[in-house]
Amino acid sequence: MSLKTPIPERLKQARTRKDMTQQKLGELLGLDPNNASARMNQYERGKHNPNFTTIRRISEILDVPVAYFYFEDDVEAEIAEAVHHLDAEQKQHLLSFIEKLIQESKNS
Repeated sequence: MSLKTPIPERLKQARTRKDMTQQKLGELLGLDPNNASARMNQYERGKHNPNFTTIRRISEILDVPVAYFYFEDDVEAEIAEAVHHLDAEQKQHLLSFIEKLIQESKNS
């Protein structure tokens, strides 16, 4: 049994939120303009999976964390994306809040 990768769906979501075409994203990745759109389409359909280096470059272009592409759960992906935009101090406050929530759930 093979597991379906969340990469195609996440890639399309992140790209369309940035209002970017497959062609433009492919070109920003450094792909040949003649096949940039086709390659990105293959990634979004799950025909081919981008390697980690490519995912890392895509994440930089689309301003999402690398981990965003690997979350199976939509809410967790959205949380990861939101956290990505926080500064270090805000991330520390969020972590403290999450730890407090976990402790409270254990005590109830």
